[in-house]
Amino acid sequence: MNPFVSDHAGDRMPAPSTITIFGASGDLTRRKLIPALWDLSRSGHLPRVAIIGCARSQKSDETFRDELRDGIRAHARHSFDEESWSTFSRHIYYVSLESYDHPPSYERLATKLSEVEQQLAMEPNRLFYLSTPPRAFAPAARQLRDAGLVPKDSNPYARVIVEKPFGIDLSSAQVLNHDLLEVLAEKQIYRIDHYLGKETVQNLLVFRFANGIFEPLWNNNYVDHVQITGAETLGVESRGGYFDHSGILRDMVQNHLFQILALCAMEPPVNFSADAVRGEKTKVLQALRPITKEDISSRVVRGQYISGSVLGRNVPAYRHEGGVDPNSLTETFVALKLFVDNWRWAGVPFYLRSGKRMPKKVTEVAIHFKAAPHRLFGSDTFEESAVPEASRTTPNVLTIRIQPDEGISLQLGSKVPGQTMAIASVSMEFRYASSFGVAAPEAYERLLLDALSCDSTLFTRGDEVEASWKFITPIHEAWSTMGGGPAFYSSGTWGPRESDELLESSGRRWRRP
Repeated sequence: MNPFVSDHAGDRMPAPSTITIFGASGDLTRRKLIPALWDLSRSGHLPRVAIIGCARSQKSDETFRDELRDGIRAHARHSFDEESWSTFSRHIYYVSLESYDHPPSYERLATKLSEVEQQLAMEPNRLFYLSTPPRAFAPAARQLRDAGLVPKDSNPYARVIVEKPFGIDLSSAQVLNHDLLEVLAEKQIYRIDHYLGKETVQNLLVFRFANGIFEPLWNNNYVDHVQITGAETLGVESRGGYFDHSGILRDMVQNHLFQILALCAMEPPVNFSADAVRGEKTKVLQALRPITKEDISSRVVRGQYISGSVLGRNVPAYRHEGGVDPNSLTETFVALKLFVDNWRWAGVPFYLRSGKRMPKKVTEVAIHFKAAPHRLFGSDTFEESAVPEASRTTPNVLTIRIQPDEGISLQLGSKVPGQTMAIASVSMEFRYASSFGVAAPEAYERLLLDALSCDSTLFTRGDEVEASWKFITPIHEAWSTMGGGPAFYSSGTWGPRESDELLESSGRRWRRP
């Protein structure tokens, strides 16, 4: 058991800690990080902590606290009250930085940390959160080392959370990993992907490995194909300048959807330790069949939204969004046909799609099982008026809904009541909200608690990041050299026609969530 974690009413309770947030003036701190810490505190899971915000703007402790109070009122799960806020906020401080590579700034931070730890009688159990532009990751880590705040190896309880993106291609990811590992041990680096903090993503592991009924079917003997969808109704909003240099393949697939893919396809780990789980996830990414330039046309579809209607609202084309090049070729939709070349999944296609301006916001995994080997109930047993064609031809599908309406459903064939042997598709469903009667915690709550507890299971490892970029980078390189551009699709639709053809060529079709 981790000596810095004690038991609290059956749950983990990390040791008293300091949490230093770099980029503390940013939106992530106000909307996600501080509300998550507030919610952990209100639910009794947060240890005695001091929070130190660091950014380049000049402000007092009181000004910083007022900003965070507003963020909690607007974004926390638990209601705000002044008495709880007084207790929570009295150990929140602010230290201004000249830059993220300015030694005197880190000397001031070191002094503040020592003062706070002495005042609260704390051991130097320190968590640093780099919510900064990626170019600041390595300089900030070096300055933390030079100031004696993150001694490598000798103190594993000094650790650093790094926000994504972890590079923009394989070479930049390798450089970033090299620079961080010059300063920190791998066990001190927590690369955060908030999707791994979602309850239903974590439940993929429980669903597979805590239930004996499905794992024997979880292979190419019984699974026809797998679909993973990450759809958003929003466009690029205020992120046009960033997104136009990124695209949906980098912004969603390389991290979020690949993490879901790895959890779906991984082998059972020998135990639930961080290295065992992350090792099996990495093997999946390393087993992905490469997509070469010659494969692009048959295994990849890229699209870009034009004007249309989403949820009853008229929206502009991507090229008319703020910060976007009017001649942009950046993809806002991508669909991929992937293969995991190992013993379990040989020959089973994994179809991934992600897009903006879709008809609805949904992230889900759909396991499509093979049809029964012999069609005992032929077409003459279907009652045409009672059973639509889609229901008559759909095989068993296990759907794991990650957001919204988190839950799991299993689609089965069942006899329609009556005098004939008519068959219809029905669903057995489980929903988190109705089954447990409580709202699922926000992803950052779980991830921050894990980091405080020195548990890196739900954080990505360096070789895992490089394996995903090793697969993704050749696709971008092929796009840059082969000419052409994305296929257009109307906002409010499920992507370009070419996406449907990706499945139809093998007699399959996308599930409509």
